[in-house]
Amino acid sequence: MIAAALRSFSQVFQPEYRHILLKSIGLTIGLLAVIWIVIQALFANFVELPYPWLETVLGILTGVGAFIGLGFLIAPASALFVAFYQDDIAELVEQRDYPYDPSGKALPVLQSLGIALKFLGVVILGNICALLLLLVPGVNLVAFFLVNGYLLGREFFEFAAMRFMSPEDARALRRANGGTVFFGGLLIALVLAVPILNLITPMFATIYMVHIFKQLRGRAPVAA
Repeated sequence: MIAAALRSFSQVFQPEYRHILLKSIGLTIGLLAVIWIVIQALFANFVELPYPWLETVLGILTGVGAFIGLGFLIAPASALFVAFYQDDIAELVEQRDYPYDPSGKALPVLQSLGIALKFLGVVILGNICALLLLLVPGVNLVAFFLVNGYLLGREFFEFAAMRFMSPEDARALRRANGGTVFFGGLLIALVLAVPILNLITPMFATIYMVHIFKQLRGRAPVAA
């Protein structure tokens, strides 16, 4: 699994995948920048204080706080944009690394969007739960990895599997290999935990879980 993770990480930056990565990063940064500008504009228009210096200080603190807060939305936002290219990413992995296997079937657009929105929801919920445990020493970091490891592993593995089987069969396969999928999710959560690097999390996770799915089906990738 470690070898598959390293292979997946290197593939994110290969030319075939790079244009998708740059598109998703650009759209993510653009969306977060718009949200930050809106927050600043709302503060400037609706907050009036008797002292200009106090308003300036609070404006700066609001901007910094919004910037930090938006950092938690990087992975969900990038996942939302990657969803539009997720089948293309999976197909690239299948064709390049498993050329002798039949390619999977692309999911309907609405189903792909639904998966992305579901991912958006579970990651936000998972991180809220982890943040609530920040006051419990020694538990917060563990909670972050356990919650995100489970959710990320589940969502991305089921996507990879559903290209070849029904949603019910994909869930059954995931449950039958719960330990493997959960460990893969932990490795994805590790990437998610690193600032800036977490921009590649959805793309890395998609590539990685295609490899994990193929390994569980007894397939090995061709030599690089």
